[in-house]
This record gives sequence, C-alpha cells and structure tokens, in this order.
Amino acid sequence: MNPRRRVAVLQDLALWAALCLPVFAVERLRLSEPGSGWWQLAGIAVLGAATALHRRLPATAFLLSALPGLVVASSLFTLSYGIALAVFAYLMGLRPPGSSRRWAPAVFAVLAVAGTAKIAVRQVDPAAEWLVLMGTLLFGAVFPWLVGRYWRQRRELTAAGWARAGQLEREQRIVADRARLRERARIAQDMHDSLGHELSLIALRAGALQVAPGLADEHRTAAAELRSAASDATDRLHGIIGLLREEDDEPAPLSPAGESVADLIGRAADSGLPVRLLGAVAPTDRTAYRVVQEALTNAAKYAPGAPVTVEARPDGTATVVTVTNTRPPRTPPARGNGTGLLGLRARITALGGAFDAGPHEGGFRVTARVPAPGSKAPAAPGTAAPEGFAQARRTARRRVGLAFGAAAAAGTVLIGGAFTWYAYTKTHSVLTPRAYAQLRLGTPLADARSRLPAREITDPPVDRAPTPPPAGADCRYYRASGELFVPVEHFRLCFATGGTRRELIDKTAIPRAGTADQIQEEEREWAR
Repeated sequence: MNPRRRVAVLQDLALWAALCLPVFAVERLRLSEPGSGWWQLAGIAVLGAATALHRRLPATAFLLSALPGLVVASSLFTLSYGIALAVFAYLMGLRPPGSSRRWAPAVFAVLAVAGTAKIAVRQVDPAAEWLVLMGTLLFGAVFPWLVGRYWRQRRELTAAGWARAGQLEREQRIVADRARLRERARIAQDMHDSLGHELSLIALRAGALQVAPGLADEHRTAAAELRSAASDATDRLHGIIGLLREEDDEPAPLSPAGESVADLIGRAADSGLPVRLLGAVAPTDRTAYRVVQEALTNAAKYAPGAPVTVEARPDGTATVVTVTNTRPPRTPPARGNGTGLLGLRARITALGGAFDAGPHEGGFRVTARVPAPGSKAPAAPGTAAPEGFAQARRTARRRVGLAFGAAAAAGTVLIGGAFTWYAYTKTHSVLTPRAYAQLRLGTPLADARSRLPAREITDPPVDRAPTPPPAGADCRYYRASGELFVPVEHFRLCFATGGTRRELIDKTAIPRAGTADQIQEEEREWAR
C-alpha cells in the first residue's frame, strides 16, 4: 500500500469512529427511545459502508448515511445519525462538480419522497412531521452540501490564482526578453536612419564633386570612387541592419540626434540635394523627423538630382507629412529592400497614425499621418489585462451567494412554519392537572368534553406509561403543561367503547422522560 493510500485509509477510519461516537453517546445518555443492540450495530455497519464509499461514490455514501435516520424517524431528524447526514452531504459537495452537481438534487428528491411516503403511511401528525423532514433536509443536507461546494470552488479558484501568477511571471520574463530585443532593434534602426542618411549625403556630395568643372582627372576619379564606396557602404549597412532588426508590432521609440526637421532639410540642401520645405513641423516631433530623414535618404540614393518637396500640414491633433520627389533626370539605380520604410510603417501604425509610400507621377511619394507628440496610442489587440480569472471568481461567488440565499429563505419559511405548528399543537393539547383531578372514573365522555382540550397529542408516550391501557378502550393522551422543548408529564384517559354513555374507565399520569427510570432505581436502592 502506497503512503497516500495508507493516509486515506487512516482518515476514513478516524471519520468512521467519529461518526459512531454520537450513536453510543445518545444511547448511553438515554436521549432517545431505547432500541435493540442489533439495530445499533446495523446502524454502525451502514456508517462504515458509507465511509468506505464516500470517495468513489459520494451520492451513494450520502444515501447510506440517511438510511438509519429514515428508518428510525420519518422526519429524518435523529440525534444519533444527524451528524453523519450533514458530514456526508458536505463531503458530497467537495467532490468534482460533474458528479456532485448531477446527482445531489436527485438524491435530495429521493429522500424527500421516501420521507413523505412514510409520513403519509403512519398518519401521525403529518403536517408537523413533513415540516421537520423538509427542515432536516435543508439544514442537515442541502446547507452542508452547499458549504462543501463553496469550499471546493474556493480551492479551485485559489489553485487557478496561483497558476495565473505563475503564468504572469513567465510572461513577465518573456516581456523582459522582448524589451532587450527591441532595444537591440532600436539601436539597429538608429544606425540605419542616422548613418544611412549621412552616407547618402556623402555620396551626394561626391557626385556633385565628380561633375564639377575644372576638376583634375585623378580627383574626378577619386570622387567617383568615394561616391561608389559610400553607396556600397549604405547597401552593406542595409544588409547588417536587416539581420539585427526585429519585426515587431510594438517598436521601441527611437532617439535620434536633437536637430529639427528644418535643420535636417537645410543640411541636405547644403549637401546639394534640391529640397524645399512647405509648412512647419514641431521641433519635438521626432517621428516626423524620422519620416523626413528616411524619405530624403531614399531620394538622394535612388533619385539623385530630382527635386524634393517636403510638405507639412496640420490635421486635427495630427500632422500630415508628405515627401515627394519628381522623376530623376537619369535612370535611377534599383530599389533596395525597403527596410527603413517598413520600420516607419510599423512605428507610425503602432502610434495610431497612417503611412503610405509608393510611386507618384514618375517619382516617389511618402505620406505619413503622425499623431501629435504625447498622444496616447491605441491599445493593441490582446494587450488588455485578462479578465477571465476575475470574472470566473465573481461568477462563482454570485452563484454560491444565490444558492445560499435561496436555501436560507426556504429554510426560514420552513422553520417558521414548523415552529408555529409545533407551538400550536403542543399548547392546544394541554389538560391541566386541576382539570385532570376533577375527572372521576365513571364520568361520561359527553360530560368530560367540556374539560378536555381541543386536540390530542399525536406522539403519545406509550412506552413510559406505568400500566398498559385497558383492552378495547378508547384511550386519549394529553400534555400536562404547555412548556415547549422540555420533557413534560402526560395524562392518559381511557373511555369504554361499549354502551351509550362511554364512561371513563381509566386515568393514568405518565411521568416525563427519565422519571420512571429514576423511580425504579430508587426502589431498587430501598430494597437493598
């Protein structure tokens, strides 16, 4: 037997012993009607079977625990087995939701039908017995089952919370790794934008120097070689950045040199690029700066000598930047892989703007709608904090609260009705000791009716009567006091069934529970 199985067996044995304790205690303290030893052993055996089955078949174990109480009392309420009923209902609620939720209502319905059928057959104060049966089912079975369900759901939610915490910790590590990768991409992008722009300007100046009049041939050749080397360096830079750059839908913000768009355009014009600026761009708008820088770099590299127009105009809270170059005077070199434009598109889209680039009237146009600096970018799909766990927890709490509320309301109605009926039946079946003393043997039933209460008791203490009733007599039992929830004395009046007068032939006072045993014990003491 493995250790886990051994622990489970020991726990079941301890549970069985604990549930058997009330059975012996009630019998020892004489808190119930005396029964045979065989019946007591049968009840203990049934509890043992329920304990052995409660892990695999919780509904069957609960039915077995209810069986002794249903046999002893129609209302299912017993001091000996009431605790076992509540314990196994609680354990049934702890089981997985599939079996517990499917079988528990059916099991409760079976007990209610069985108890109601027995009450209907006995016909002993059926209304009070049925109210007690419903109250016992509610507070001794349904409530413990709901408590077990709530505890199980609480454990599941706690486990889900710890699993969620572990998942968040793993996601945090992934976010840190992605942040490092984005920083590497940022550096690569900065190298591409800044160095690529500078190399393009160097190539542009070398080209202007190459075609300058009066330049010596060796210098013209050197200028051509410089222009070719700058162009090759730009291409190699594109290749290296392509390896380092990470395609990401959340690119990290870039931090270029702190010059404005106007300064950038002026420096490009000084290098020989025919460019002009229409409108104004905020000096702090670094995204617009990147758009202009990338567009001028591409114009200098792929359309040398073509006029370039940079236009900036406001559009609500955004700025629309348009960079257009016309058809170049000579055939342009082949286009590159578009790494810079792809990076700009990803960045501006992430900020909530729009980006478009493509041929325009023989030249090329780049248009970007750049949101104002400091504006909040829209949340990317899937970046909101997950609400599944919190929603599941709120739903579980709401369901448990509704279930407990409905059960509490039903229990209040049942308990209130049961107490009202109990008080009514007990207080309206009282024959005072004075009225009992005034009734003489031989009094006709018609004359005795004026002194008798409106109701008789429905559960007469026949076993405690000191003498058996006369054979064939019509015996009626009444309470001697209107006190509730305490043992009281009873009176038995037996009337003859033959004849027309139906005279009183026997009157007996029945002591309250425990009194007869005390009298017998005192008589034995006196005899010794």
